[in-house]
Amino acid sequence: MTTPAPGASEEVRALIGDVDAIARRLDGADYLTDEGLATALFLAVALPQPLLLEGEAGVGKTEAAKALATILDTPLIRLQCYEGLDVAEALYEWNYPRQLLRIRLAEAAGSDLGEEELFGEHYLVRRPLLRAIEHRGPRPAVLLIDEIDRADDDFEAFLLELLAEASVTVPELGTIRATHPPAVILTSNRTRELHDALKRRCLYHWIDYPSAEREAEIVRRRVPGSARTLAVEVTGALARLRASDVRKPPGIAEAIDWVAALQTLGVTRLDPDAVGRTLGSVLKDRDDHELVRERGLAWLADG
Repeated sequence: MTTPAPGASEEVRALIGDVDAIARRLDGADYLTDEGLATALFLAVALPQPLLLEGEAGVGKTEAAKALATILDTPLIRLQCYEGLDVAEALYEWNYPRQLLRIRLAEAAGSDLGEEELFGEHYLVRRPLLRAIEHRGPRPAVLLIDEIDRADDDFEAFLLELLAEASVTVPELGTIRATHPPAVILTSNRTRELHDALKRRCLYHWIDYPSAEREAEIVRRRVPGSARTLAVEVTGALARLRASDVRKPPGIAEAIDWVAALQTLGVTRLDPDAVGRTLGSVLKDRDDHELVRERGLAWLADG
């Protein structure tokens, strides 16, 4: 049995137990995991230490953070990264219209207005990172920094204080430290290489595509009432697509969408006709559609 490190509170220790226990709890939240990912999530909470999850798009990185928040019964605070993301959108900004109104009211009343009043907490607009740091507990929030590889280098550098010390600095207010450090999950699709300084502050785990059997079980849990035979046939077809030359290999989300579409149409077995009618549920690129049709729908349906 793995023993939680001292960093976790007694309440959190009781919730996560050990690696086997957290795997069972994730299973109960309909997130199937292997020992490696269960261990990484366990350590991220128990130490606590930020966890960087990498893998192809659609393998369940974001869902891992959502499932972790579910089993901890704590808020999931999500920051979706994109090019140009800055501190004002990620950490905080000042409510300028409200500040301006306060200045005009003070001028109209002929009263003095100190800077410390104008830059008080009443005028602070909290963004995801600050909300996660200020979370009052009793359990830590799960902070999901999604697709960090889409953000700029400067933003990546800005995160270092938060990742290393569970604190952020607001110049007008000083350094704000977390009383319940969040469980931080960062995800990356590897559209660019992340800097070593960020990686050194994180645990790391690569999420690969699951086996066909595990993926079929995931699909059946997410599409209630779906037949096992259909789920197995779909995941087999997905394995063939991922091994082919398609530009955008489908992820687990596409497997779920495909089975849901087939079930809605009353399809019980994957045949070329069913593939042709529902190909848009699994492939989202025109060139990929043409590639599959040139190779033949029977190849995708029957292998």
